[in-house]
Amino acid sequence: MSKAARWLLVALCMGTVQAAAPQAPPENRLIDYEGFLAGAREVAALRKERRVGEAEFIRMSREPGTVILDARSEQKYRMLHIDGAKNLSLPDITESELAKVIPEKKTRILIYCNNNFLNEVAAFPTKAIRASLNLYTFNTLHSYGYSNVYELGPLIDIRSSKLVFAGELLAAQR
Repeated sequence: MSKAARWLLVALCMGTVQAAAPQAPPENRLIDYEGFLAGAREVAALRKERRVGEAEFIRMSREPGTVILDARSEQKYRMLHIDGAKNLSLPDITESELAKVIPEKKTRILIYCNNNFLNEVAAFPTKAIRASLNLYTFNTLHSYGYSNVYELGPLIDIRSSKLVFAGELLAAQR
């Protein structure tokens, strides 16, 4: 045992060294985890009512005033997306950016994500089920006051989907 270690041991035994008091985590008025959890609990019940099948998603998307929102990265969106969808990547969502894409908070918004599609891993790489982009997108839109959100529910094989897609991958195949 080194000399320093022996002195520390002696000091601890004599009670002259006190353990540091645990410090409270640093505060940040721009982060509210408890509010996030409360919002997620509120959204959970709403999501159960607002998850729709492929045919209903298509029907709703054709109605005036409906916006399809793709919250994936711009790169993945450019590769392949549902035709007519507007892109606003989740990390770029702020109140002002949302207002540019969806000015009215009562607008019906249809969302989808990577975990809705099979057999196109370049454009729709599967995420961990607890990290599905739909979960974050639905919660985020709700947090900003967008209350008319619907989510594509099923897992769909992109090769047999009735949805119409657009993007660079399709252009390259032609």
